[in-house]
Formats: sequence, structure tokens, C-alpha cells
Amino acid sequence: MNQAQRILEIVEEKGILRPQELKKFGIARSHIYRLLEKGMLKRIGRGLYILPDAEPTTNRTIAQVSKRIPSGVICLFSALQYHEITTQQPHRVWIALSRKSWKPVIKDLPINIVWLSDGPSLRAGIEIHNVEGVSVKVYNPAKTVADCFKYRNKIGLDVALEALRECRRANKCTNDDLWHYAKICRVSNVMRPYMEVMP
Repeated sequence: MNQAQRILEIVEEKGILRPQELKKFGIARSHIYRLLEKGMLKRIGRGLYILPDAEPTTNRTIAQVSKRIPSGVICLFSALQYHEITTQQPHRVWIALSRKSWKPVIKDLPINIVWLSDGPSLRAGIEIHNVEGVSVKVYNPAKTVADCFKYRNKIGLDVALEALRECRRANKCTNDDLWHYAKICRVSNVMRPYMEVMP
């Protein structure tokens, strides 16, 4: 098998390829440019390549951001959209990073960064999903709702209330899950009155 065929296999397996990933296979990145010229690969962003016939999904930008910032966790608006518990259509990908992380420099993808302290508020409630072949870290629905209440001054209380209502209506989590993450995010007292009046 030649190196071009191996690259195509790797892209098929991973969904989205970054050139530096070829190093561990001992493949020169110059092969990518030859495959691009032949139309056998497609560039979808700076340093991101897919197969030309790959079916796009609504979560492609989330996959692109996760590929470029693997330590980040999809949160707030983007997590709500991913879990289908909002009517909002975010134009940017919201991602949580540790305060100890370097600020990523990404000019070609629209991102909003939420900086969290290392600990339960950053690490709890992470699910890993496969989006177009990319491992994407997303906060689960209950943690996302708690985060919305925590950042209600930034995103709006109406967004947090809609998230709570939709999460419960669609049975995306239990009340115990919501209380668990409300405690982690220190918003139990804020959420309590709304949870008590919602059916």
C-alpha cells in the first residue's frame, strides 16, 4: 500500500485529518497536497482535511473545533444545540477550557471560550461523542443546564429557563442529575425556585 492510500484510509477512519497526525505513521505531509490537487481530499479549514464525498452534518464546526482544541469541552449554547434542548442557533462554538490552558489562536473558526478552574466544574459531566469521525467532548444535558444558570448573566436567564424546560420535557436527565450538577456549579439556590414550579 502506498502512502497516498494510507492517508485516505486514515482520513476515512478519523473523519477529519490534521497534517501533524501523519507523523506517527511516518508519512510526509506533502502527500496531502498531491491528494488535494487530484481532488481526493478536501480542505475544510486551516489544517483540516476530509474525504470529498464526506456527508456534512450540522455539527461539523463542533468537530472542527474539537479537532483543533482537543482539550476543550463543548458547552453552553453549543452543548444545548448538540443535545437538541434549545431553539437557539449559535453562530459560534462555545468551548470550555481550563484557566491553566494556553489561549488557542484560531482565526478561521468562530469560537467563544469559557475559562473554568480545574476541578469538578470543568471535569464533571463530560460525555465523548463521535462527530464525523472526531472524538468530541460535550457536557451532558444536566451539566449544560446547570452551566446555563451559572452563566445566566452572560447568555440570558431566558436561555437557561428554556434549557431546563426542554431538558425535562425531553427526559434528557433526571431531577437528581440536575441537582447533582447544580451543586457542582454552585447554582442550587438559583435553580431551586424554577425547578419547583416546573412540572
